[in-house]
Amino acid sequence: MAFTGSAETTEMTTNMGRLERVDLREAWASEAAGFTPWLARPENIALLGDSIGIGLEVESQETCVGAFRADILCKDTANGSFVLIENQLERTDHGHLGQLITYAAGLEAVTIVWIAQRFTEEHRAALDWLNEVTGQEIRLFGLEVELWRIADSPVAPKFNVVSSPNDWTKTLKRNDRTIRHPERLEYWTAFRDRLLELAPDLKPPKATDAASLDMAIGRRGIRAKVGIYVDEGRMFVRLPDLGKALLPWRDEIETAMGMTTFAPGKLGNPNIEVSREAEFSDRESWENQHVWLIEEVLRFRDVLVPKIEELGLLDDATEEPSS
Repeated sequence: MAFTGSAETTEMTTNMGRLERVDLREAWASEAAGFTPWLARPENIALLGDSIGIGLEVESQETCVGAFRADILCKDTANGSFVLIENQLERTDHGHLGQLITYAAGLEAVTIVWIAQRFTEEHRAALDWLNEVTGQEIRLFGLEVELWRIADSPVAPKFNVVSSPNDWTKTLKRNDRTIRHPERLEYWTAFRDRLLELAPDLKPPKATDAASLDMAIGRRGIRAKVGIYVDEGRMFVRLPDLGKALLPWRDEIETAMGMTTFAPGKLGNPNIEVSREAEFSDRESWENQHVWLIEEVLRFRDVLVPKIEELGLLDDATEEPSS
């Protein structure tokens, strides 16, 4: 028996809108002042992450990584490794390809994402070749960005993957993602639930099966690395890379913290951290561990954030939206 649709259904079908392609420059006048700040916003970097199957958290914009400089520096939320993003609002060129090769040659483990309006066949083939020869520690993605809208609707971005690491499709099929350490995921899920109870004004981090989590304690991307390291039998709350700037307040900070907090860091720049013994395998102590971590995170916020704001050490790229 043939199905006869109702008049309402027929009208709905005939009134469907039509997708229209929008020029990128209509939304973003330039890469540096338009596209890069837009992409660095949490909801937009999440859209990019969904396109490549990686959880992304922005660290900074226009940041030097060693001798190199990336448009956006992110961390992979699953394992804490670097993700470097290079943007172009036009066709790919040899200059940007050279930058990517320099990153791949100079960093031990990194994911590199090259976004452009259009990839030439030569540059797409070059990325495919690099993924063949660089090994598993270097992963390169090529994505074309598009804008679409229906009639007078707001424009909608779309990322199309044109080149990816050799194992990417297989990994995506495994992923929702593969949980390698389910007990860690359980640990951080319980931590997140406890944080929502005890400190609802803090933005809760996403629970993963990694050994550590990063979470913001300030308005503009100040990070405290909350982690438990199973192989060390300790847990830490750590604020990296700002110890040198905060050294003038060392005595005041350590008095407020109640313990020595300045520890060796990279290139002579101390980390600010507190730690204590903790056995990850002792499930009965998890709740006490979580309470201690939350108390220390709050102490870091109350003691350190006013000093950081006074110094003007703020990162606009990771500013939390006001409520």
